[in-house]
Parts: sequence; structure tokens; C-alpha cells
Amino acid sequence: MTRKPPIVIGLTGSVGMGKSTTAAMFAEEGIPVWDADECVHRLYEKGGAAVAAIANLRPDAVVDGEVNRAALKSWIAEDPDALGRIEAIVHPLVADDRARFLAGVDADIAVVDIPLLFETGGDSAVDLAVVVSAPADIQRDRVLQRPGMTEAQFVAIKAKQMPDAEKRALADVVIPTTSLEASRRAVQELIETIRGQQTDA
Repeated sequence: MTRKPPIVIGLTGSVGMGKSTTAAMFAEEGIPVWDADECVHRLYEKGGAAVAAIANLRPDAVVDGEVNRAALKSWIAEDPDALGRIEAIVHPLVADDRARFLAGVDADIAVVDIPLLFETGGDSAVDLAVVVSAPADIQRDRVLQRPGMTEAQFVAIKAKQMPDAEKRALADVVIPTTSLEASRRAVQELIETIRGQQTDA
């Protein structure tokens, strides 16, 4: 009997909105979760699939056999073409890793945690786009509690991301992250809804 592919949830949200916490809640419910940021870390570490290609582009960005993120940031800051050249290497590798993950999923639902889901057009490859969201003051407080974070850094990060209101407008489902209880309840209800629809199908 052919295995039915899972319903794929694309989970996204702006900085400080509680995406990682919400992804962990899906995992606690037994849902397989793929994390784009964690994938990039694997690609950049020793033996990672991106190391040799980055070294060819920018030899000083690879230190002790792994990609040095600080060196990449410096390069991006000084060269307007750098980010595009890095993404041309990394994005296909990330897409391959995600495809392998989904091909190996033996579950009815899977989550792909992608910070730039809408910005990169990744929403076209998922069944449901789910956005985590909280009021702007809560978002700001959370981010500024992070070690070393400044107001200027927060503003710069936000400037690179699609505004929360736009993400919510594009979402199939919005999960409120004002409290852990509200988030967990929304996660459980979404899983129940999807499973109910699959039963009815």
C-alpha cells in the first residue's frame, strides 16, 4: 500500500514571535518538525555540504573546516553581491534537505519551520501556511531580553522581514503566542482540525 504524503504545515513568524517555542509544541504532540535554521547550521559545520562551495567563493569565510558566520556577515556588509552568491549555494542545499526529510516522514502531518517562508516563496510548497504572532510590544520585549541585543539591531532585523500584518494576511492559520497556554491550545486544535478533515476526505 502506498504511503500517503503528510499534510505539510509551513510554520513562520517574525523575530521574537515565538516560532521556535511553537515548533517545539508541535514536536511534543508527536509531529515531525524540520527546522531551516538548524539545517543551515548543519550545512556550515565541519563536513557540511556547503563548506567546500563557500570556501571556493570566499576562502577566509571557512575556519577550521567550518563556515564562520561572522566572516560571512562581514563579507555581506562590504559586498552587495555577497548575499545573493551565498544564497545561490545554500538555498538549493536547504531545499534538498527539506525534501529528504519529507520523503522520510511516516506521519499524517509534518511541520517545516521556515523563518522566511513568504519572502522566499516557500509558502507555495506547503499545504498550510501558519504564522505565529503577538502584539508589537510583546515582540519587542522578548527580542530585547536576548543577550547582546540592542534596539538598533532589533530595528535592523525587523526591517529585513515582511511586516507581521502582511504575514497574518497571507496566513491560512494564525497562532497567537501571547501565552504558552494560548499557543498550545491553538496547536492542538489545528492538529485536531487537520486530522478531522483527513478522516472526512
